Amino acid sequence: MTSLEAHGLSKRFGDRVAVHDVSFSLGRGEVLAIIGPNGAGKTTLLSMLAGGLEPSEGELKLPPAGGIGWVPQQTAVYSKLSVAENLRLFARLEGVADAGAAVDRMLEQTGLRARAGDEVGRLSGGNRQRVNIAIGLISEPAVLLLDEPTSALDPRQRARLWEFINDRVLAGTSVAFATHDIAEAERYAGAVLVLADGEMLFAGSPAGLGAAEHENDLERAFVAFLAERGH
Repeated sequence: MTSLEAHGLSKRFGDRVAVHDVSFSLGRGEVLAIIGPNGAGKTTLLSMLAGGLEPSEGELKLPPAGGIGWVPQQTAVYSKLSVAENLRLFARLEGVADAGAAVDRMLEQTGLRARAGDEVGRLSGGNRQRVNIAIGLISEPAVLLLDEPTSALDPRQRARLWEFINDRVLAGTSVAFATHDIAEAERYAGAVLVLADGEMLFAGSPAGLGAAEHENDLERAFVAFLAERGH
């Protein structure tokens, strides 16, 4: 079952084309990594999928209202509020019918129950990001969109965060995430989408980028793939 489909998505800002003619689909419980150089259009693409930007061209088939959870790169939380207060606030903003039950569920799923009363601003970077993702999941969306979810985390924090995300994937949540960490894309994603200068160069399995030709090193294969196409 398809959770999200994009057909010919493009976004222009004046004369500048940020994303051009991107098409892909994301099935239930699938994980897609969006990779590419700086300025490739990854965040713009995710913002269109999340509804924050209107496409200049193309069509999107999205889940019903409330079916998209969006986690931007910068944590969108209130640092002076507690973990539980942040979750409760966003549950109400999302129109969750039983905000108390949703907060309780997310505290349990994220392993943050012991920190429920702590101010978010006093948490470690890893725990703040877990709160950020919990907010994205508070309405139990069919699709979770993540922009560089582990960029500021140490290896242990990254492992814990992906353990949590993978639990949601096993429960049927579809995930699309942008990353510069090619090893992360290889480890956690079943499919990758490569952007460069706003253009979609590849969509398929990580193996399809030619890792076997580069001693099964996906990062080397990715760099060579871009160079062959003049990027």
